[in-house]
Amino acid sequence: MLRRQIGVVKELRRFPVKSMLGEKMPELAITKAGAVGDRALALRDLENRRIVSAKKFPAMLSFRAEWEGEPGASPDARIRITLPVGRAIHADDPGASEAISAALAHRVQLERAPHPNGERAGIDPRTVFGDVPIGNVIPGMTPEAAPDFFNLMHGTFFDSAPIHLLATGTLEHLSRIAPGSNFDPRRFRANILVDTGAAASGFVEDGWLSGTLEVGDGVRITGMKPALRCVMTTHPQENLSRDLAVLRAAVRHHNADVGIFASVDSPGRVRNGDPVFLVG
Repeated sequence: MLRRQIGVVKELRRFPVKSMLGEKMPELAITKAGAVGDRALALRDLENRRIVSAKKFPAMLSFRAEWEGEPGASPDARIRITLPVGRAIHADDPGASEAISAALAHRVQLERAPHPNGERAGIDPRTVFGDVPIGNVIPGMTPEAAPDFFNLMHGTFFDSAPIHLLATGTLEHLSRIAPGSNFDPRRFRANILVDTGAAASGFVEDGWLSGTLEVGDGVRITGMKPALRCVMTTHPQENLSRDLAVLRAAVRHHNADVGIFASVDSPGRVRNGDPVFLVG
């Protein structure tokens, strides 16, 4: 079976609270449940009991969540949340949910464990793909017929899979297609950004789908599938402005798929600079 190097790890990120900004890491511990500490918490909408997503609440990307201490290794590890005004609280503080609700202008509650029967996150079918009609991405679908939620991966706060990867070559390809937009990797919220070098072209991850990725200390990534993108890629965050053209380009040229969602077959640790191999 062919094994070849396809790149090196350029960036690692985890997002302690679903849909908030996260943290850039020098290394990540990866288990079959994903990066340790990733999407550990979420917010529940107290109006409809669904999980809050920036797909519907863009202001979520003005909050930042970071671990103090290493989750799984330190019993004192806790999540610090920086509110849009710059005030920092901890997720386990009394009144944390109330402080977040006030900053978000919507009643929410921090959740530490998904419901055992599964969770749904809220969306607006009219805007889930920005200004692109939902029927352009899901043929035959209309906003009136589409559900106003999506099911999360059972037993988790993940949208679709425990690990998410993205190739720099794909972002560079999109930048050539839509040169007026900034395809910054932060827009796509991948756990592992793979530097695929100058020779890679097109939607690079398409060439990975039938194989297995090996990276770091024994990590094997399997079950890869295209990552369907949504309006979250267009929202403003940090120094990135709102840009609906980001998603338009992905829809027009690749049916809104950018990067991959995947499963972890074998756990381990991944560090910046680790080589990434494709087997198969």
